[in-house]
Amino acid sequence: MPKQRNRGKNSNDDQLFGSDKIQQKLKEAIVDMHYLLSRGYAEKSSLQLVGNRHRLNVRQQQAVQGMSASQQQIEQRKSTCIPFESIGVESIIIDGFNLLIILESAMSGAYLFKGLDNAYRDLSGVHGTYKRVKQTEKALLIVGNLLKENPVTWVFDQPVSNSGRLKTLLRVLAEEHSFNWEIILDHNPDKLLAESNHIVVSSDAWVLDRAERWLNLGAHIIEQYEGETNVVYSI
Repeated sequence: MPKQRNRGKNSNDDQLFGSDKIQQKLKEAIVDMHYLLSRGYAEKSSLQLVGNRHRLNVRQQQAVQGMSASQQQIEQRKSTCIPFESIGVESIIIDGFNLLIILESAMSGAYLFKGLDNAYRDLSGVHGTYKRVKQTEKALLIVGNLLKENPVTWVFDQPVSNSGRLKTLLRVLAEEHSFNWEIILDHNPDKLLAESNHIVVSSDAWVLDRAERWLNLGAHIIEQYEGETNVVYSI
């Protein structure tokens, strides 16, 4: 699994997200999305309408989609979110690629998007292949040290290329640092996460709407991180 340099910005992301004017336009688009979603309009058609109204390109629309939610979704997710201080030594199940790529992106200076539900999302994605970057091990060690007292299950998409090599890396780190980790490769990780009775770590909207309890670990780490990050806020 060869290392890339990092998981940083796309070449035009500063133009798409960097200015106060653009970020204000995105916030206005999110207000419109929130209004439509809260009244039962479909996400796809709502995004198309809002994207056209505010003249957003595809990447900007993806960011707005990630930051938006209906009022019902926001209230549901807030009611099931467990504060970090309350997890004790309970078992944790982690949406592996979801958390890892968000943390790699944060440490690489890529733009992150804080949603109405307080979860952070990125625009990197996996697209069938995971490529390790120089921040990968650092991100995993931060998670491991934060959850040192907890039994942790990492779940990764089995069909994603290099998921097997990533599993090997996690096993090595767990042995070296005495992390209580189990690493699972699964063909349908979202379903596994949503149905788990463990505390779920994810920012995937589908998972959060179905999880019994979830931990906003990405937000906890990003907001404690001492390095520079680029965050676009929904409000």
